[in-house]
Amino acid sequence: MTNYPKVFVIILNYNGKDVIKKCLTSVFKLDYPNLEVVLVDNNSADGSLEMAKAAFSKINFIKNEENLGFGAGNNIGIRFALERMADFVLLLNNDTEVDKDFLTKLIEVAQADEKIGVLSPVIFDGNSKQIWFAGGKIDWLRMRTRHLQKAQTEDYYDSDFITGCSMLVRAEVFKQIGLLDEDFFLYWEDADFSVRVKKAGFKNVVVSGSWIYHFEKSEQAKSNKIYWLVISGLIFFKKNTPFWLKPWIKTYVASRKIKNWLDVMLKKQEMALTVQKAYKDYQSYAKLK
Repeated sequence: MTNYPKVFVIILNYNGKDVIKKCLTSVFKLDYPNLEVVLVDNNSADGSLEMAKAAFSKINFIKNEENLGFGAGNNIGIRFALERMADFVLLLNNDTEVDKDFLTKLIEVAQADEKIGVLSPVIFDGNSKQIWFAGGKIDWLRMRTRHLQKAQTEDYYDSDFITGCSMLVRAEVFKQIGLLDEDFFLYWEDADFSVRVKKAGFKNVVVSGSWIYHFEKSEQAKSNKIYWLVISGLIFFKKNTPFWLKPWIKTYVASRKIKNWLDVMLKKQEMALTVQKAYKDYQSYAKLK
């Protein structure tokens, strides 16, 4: 490449002391010459922000006064980048480590086709070294998303959605469709954004030769993860389900609630109580909309 668009790397941090240093160290080894790094901290209490400030003086630091969640937290960084004339914005999880050429390979593909709006590397599980994300499918009938875990032979290829774990977005996309939907506190905001990207006429693609590694921190708090997956999934399908499928979604949700009630009453499953709370809290949310 002779032209290097300006890229802002947005890393959202919340109590990431055990992962953030390795993530930032790998980012500062990138071979891409025209980038700035922004760390948005969601009011961490574990000293991770202070540690990052001490070790990485070239970062733009933004500290929120509370945990705003994934969408709202990242949006603060995105606005910061767009105000400073970013050409691309890269959202990157704090529990990742990246190959030094992964961003260069993403930009090369983005420059080849202006209709490509969002790009992802192939993401490996950092512990098992198996593929964690090589594209995504939205299963409208069963109200779930699925990570493809098989490498493709094409240089790049379309995907229903791009995971927010690593998402390179053309600035023009934000200008046309807006930022992440802040109704999603955690999870599903990436799928929602990807659907909006496609509706606006842009492509979501995965770049085969671009690689990063994900050490999934969210698995350490499974109950919290399940709670937000349920609520955010209900918000996503209420917002995005095609008109002709809406009757099916209502029926499917009703059947899932019955199953959850049985799990609570008969099997006494602790996780079922978490799911039940998510259904109840979603109803409170829906009444306000």
